[in-house]
This record gives sequence, structure tokens and C-alpha cells, in this order.
Amino acid sequence: MEEVATKSKRPKAKTTMSGAAALVNCLIREGVETLFGYPGGAIMPVYDALFDQKDKIKHIMTRHEQGATHAAQGFARVSGKVGVCLATSGPGATNLITGLADAQLDSTPMVCITGQVPGKMIGSDAFQETDIVSMSMAVTKWNIQVTKAEDIPAAVAKAFYIAKSGKPGPVLLDITKDAQFEKAEFEDYQACDQIRSYVPNPKLSEKALDQAASLINSAKKPLILFGHGVLLSNAKEEFQDFVEKTGIPAAWTIMGLSALPTSHPLNVGMLGMHGNYAPNILTNECDVLIAIGMRFDDRVTGDVGRYAKQAKVIHLEIDPAEINKNVEADVPVLGNCKESLKALLDMVNENQHNEWLTRFNELNAQEEEKVIKDELNPRADEPMSMGEVIKHISNISRGNAIIVTDVGQHQMVAQRYYEYANWKSNVTSGGLGTMGFALPAAIGAKFAAPHRQVIAVIGDGGFQMTIQELGVIFETKVDVKILLLNNEYLGMVRQWQDMFFKKRYSSVDMVNPDFQMIAKGYGIESEKVSEREKLEDSIHRFLSHEGSYLLEVMVGKENNIFPMIPTGASVSEIRLE
Repeated sequence: MEEVATKSKRPKAKTTMSGAAALVNCLIREGVETLFGYPGGAIMPVYDALFDQKDKIKHIMTRHEQGATHAAQGFARVSGKVGVCLATSGPGATNLITGLADAQLDSTPMVCITGQVPGKMIGSDAFQETDIVSMSMAVTKWNIQVTKAEDIPAAVAKAFYIAKSGKPGPVLLDITKDAQFEKAEFEDYQACDQIRSYVPNPKLSEKALDQAASLINSAKKPLILFGHGVLLSNAKEEFQDFVEKTGIPAAWTIMGLSALPTSHPLNVGMLGMHGNYAPNILTNECDVLIAIGMRFDDRVTGDVGRYAKQAKVIHLEIDPAEINKNVEADVPVLGNCKESLKALLDMVNENQHNEWLTRFNELNAQEEEKVIKDELNPRADEPMSMGEVIKHISNISRGNAIIVTDVGQHQMVAQRYYEYANWKSNVTSGGLGTMGFALPAAIGAKFAAPHRQVIAVIGDGGFQMTIQELGVIFETKVDVKILLLNNEYLGMVRQWQDMFFKKRYSSVDMVNPDFQMIAKGYGIESEKVSEREKLEDSIHRFLSHEGSYLLEVMVGKENNIFPMIPTGASVSEIRLE
């Protein structure tokens, strides 16, 4: 009998180290080069371990833990990688909740790591103890508490896999202080690529694809609605090829903005409450509605009971929970948008819908006449408008900047009037609508794309919610341009009080500080503009300056943003004035 040679299995090499050192090594093995955080007692062993790896991993100390989450979000949204942040226990951990909720609603991949009191003290109301796992459960995709050093690598691997796979989202790891100190033997780090019963990428249904293609090919008045899923799936070429081959007008949610250049002839504008007139009106006239990577948020649909009832709805979506949640789909296509679009591209006919597209152009002309003309070109005796400022920024930067917006009137204006030329150029807080998002998110975006220009567009209200993050700019010299559109009001709240509460302006007046003096204290060059004649030159200085720059522009105090769909109204009831 022939002897079969057997290869002896050599035991895997093991290394003894602390749990904190193991955590840092796991982050390095996951490709993390930049993370954001704020130290404290319960996370101190991890910070000590980071000290030994300064050449491999850069830690950016924000001035507040919420700032760390938003910076991690901005980093993730621009880089396509998982954003990472650190915080201590108790108030440090609870300060992460807003950023976790924001990331959950906007499907942003993020891993937040918190320290926790030693395991034997859990439940004793120890100093800075909070049950952050229970508190964060509703705003994370997954969370876990780790109490043994040996369990850290597996938890980290699972956290990164869950955060970035399927529909992305935030994950929280809560690691007790004794687990960070504890020494254990560790084998080579193994990244996770599978979890039993977790199916992040549903298998495409050939039947659903056939039905979708049939509806698309027979449609006379089709409309594409595209959202964040197009960007998250990196379907840049597939999506643009699909739009151009089918010749279908395409409208975007605020999270889908920049998936298709603003100037593209088939890009018909923004959906929703402050979106463009044509795509909102024609949502209720199209015969086939093709929703791609969007979740039919209430800001998009208005009164869902009167939303696109005449249309056959095709929904391309990776998350089964989103199918039929708000709008019933005639043809649900479960799967990654990139894969779904690639498959459909071979099945749909090359087409044009010129007559239908003309309808969009006619309605857009009405919006141009009643809204856009006055917003972009106010009379000489009127105060500066947000729209004309954004248009100057867009023209001078040629639409090439990454625009990071806070929440409010300036957010809607920046998204309506900046002409986005490049992929992944819009970073905003969509689902949660978090004031204070823009400044730290812009810092994160700039660390993710140091060679691209990053402009934070902020109102005077939101700026003061995270203004302390100017300290990060002061310390790191990161080049973030800050456009402060100051109307001395909480503008969006004031607009609602104007329109729906009989102008009873309650607690919306902003008594602001001298923002130039604050900028100077942080070593940031700044300028304040109140006169239209000085605006263009100021913007040139703002954009060409080497290093961070704050440009404060005083705009009309009581300008309202139109079009607008009032709460509870149908998209067909969008108002131009």
C-alpha cells in the first residue's frame, strides 16, 4: 500500500499582551489609520496602548465626544471606510448617543468603542458608570459589552464586519477597564466575513429583475428616485449607465445628492419638502416609479396616503425591512444596488423620454421664474440671500468641493444651488437632522480626503452647538473652510412660525457673539461680509486661502426657503410661494 505523506500542522504563533494593546492591534489590522476620540478614566489603558502605535494610527482629539462621532461620520462618508471613535464611560459614552442615532438613520458605517468600569463593579453605581449597551441598543446596528481580554479580537472583527456589510450602520463596543488591563495570549487577528443567520446581501431574484425590466421597458412616463444606497454600494458607473441607457429622468433625496452630477441632463432635481417643483409634482403623474437605494422618508413622500398612487413602484433596496414599510412596492428587488443595476442594465432597452422630460423642463421654468431668479439675483436694495452666496461658491469652486452642511435653511439652499460635479461630495445629516453636525463632520471629511477642498456650510445656530471643535482645527491645522450664513435667527424654525404660527416668533432670535473674535482666539483667519459689492472678492479670498478660514456672511433675516411642501400635504401641493 502506498504511504500517504501528511503535513504536520504547526501551532499558530501566540503573543501575550494586554487587552488594550490587542484592541489597538486589531484596529491596525482592520486598516484604521485615523480615529477620533476623547480620553477618560475607563478608556485610559487604550490611550496608553495608542501611545506605542503613534506611527501607525493617528488619533484626533475632538473637544466633545459628540464631535468625535460626527467627525467619524464625515470620515466614513467621504472615504467609504468605517469611521472609528473612542470615549470613556459614563458621560463620555452618553455623549455618543446623538452621533450613533445620526449614523443609524443615515446608514453610516461606524465603530464606537467605549471604556466601562471594571466588571466586578458593574451594577454598583460606580463612578462614571452607565449601562451604555442598553442605552445605545435602539440607535446601533449591533452592540456588545466585552469583559475578558481574550474576547476582544473576535468582538472587533464582528463589529467591523457588521458595520460595513449589507446596509451599513453604527456598532458600539463597550470594554471593561479590567479587560483592557488583563493580559492574555492572542493568535493572529482574523477578520470576520460571515456570521451565522446574518445575511447582509440578499440573493438577487431573477423573477423580480424580469418584472422590473418589463415595467421599465413599457413605461411611458417613468421616474427614478435615487438615494444614499447608490453611494454606499459604490454604484457610480452602473447607476449613470442605467440612467443614460433608459433615458429616464432622475431625482435625488438629500442623501443621494452627488451620485449623479447636478449638471447631468437627466438630473431633474431634489425631492421632498424643500425640493424642486417638477420632480415633486410629477411623482404623482409618473406611471412607473423606480426607487433606488432610498427608504421613502416622510420628508420625501409628504402625505403617504396620496403618494404616487397612479404608479407601479419598483424598489431596489438591500434591507428587507424597508420594503413596503412606507410605500408598497409592486416589484421589490432585494439586493445590493450595484449588483441590481448591473443585472438590470443588460435587460432594459435603450430609450429616450423626450416628451416626458419636456414636462419637467416646463415645471422647472415655473420654479425658475417664481423662486430661483429672485433667490439667486435679489434686487440691489434687498439683503443678500443664502442662494446667491452659495451660487458664487459653486461658480468659483466649479462644483468640485466637498460640501458639508449642518441642518436648517442653509442646508436646503446649499443642496439646491451648489452644482455638485463629483461623486461623494455631499455630507449632511439627513434622517436625524442634527444641528452641530457640520463642523466636526467637515473635519472628518478633510482627514479622509486631504487633497480635496472641504467647505462646511453652517448657520449661526448650528455653529454654536459644536463651536468648540474649532480647537481641533487650531491644534491639527486641518484645512477646513467654514462658511457661516448668519441671519441672526434659528431660520427654519422661524420660517415655520411665520407660515403656520401667525408669526409668533418664540425663542428663535439669536443674540450672537463676535464670531471673528472667537476665530481669532483659535488662530483661524476670518472675515465678515455685509455688503453685496464685497461678496465675490471675499469668496475668492476664502477659497484660495492656505489653511482654514471663516467667512461670515450676513444674509436676509426673514427670507424663507421655497418651494415647500407643508407638513401633512401631498407632494402635488408643493408651494412656490
